[in-house]
Amino acid sequence: MKDINDIMPKVPNMRWGALMNKAPTSDKVKEMNKIFPDNGKWHTVFEEQDQITIDGKEIRKKDPNKWT
Repeated sequence: MKDINDIMPKVPNMRWGALMNKAPTSDKVKEMNKIFPDNGKWHTVFEEQDQITIDGKEIRKKDPNKWT
């Protein structure tokens, strides 16, 4: 299987890129600015109701009100 960076176009002066299954909001972009390094690489972000998968790693969403 090919890496996403081999397939997606190289954009000059790009900080990072994200291939997403939902349209990003401005808050999501601010959040991703904190996560992704400024190296010009593409990342895959698949958001579901209870989890987010970023570059093949699953991150579960938890409701802060239910934390103990």
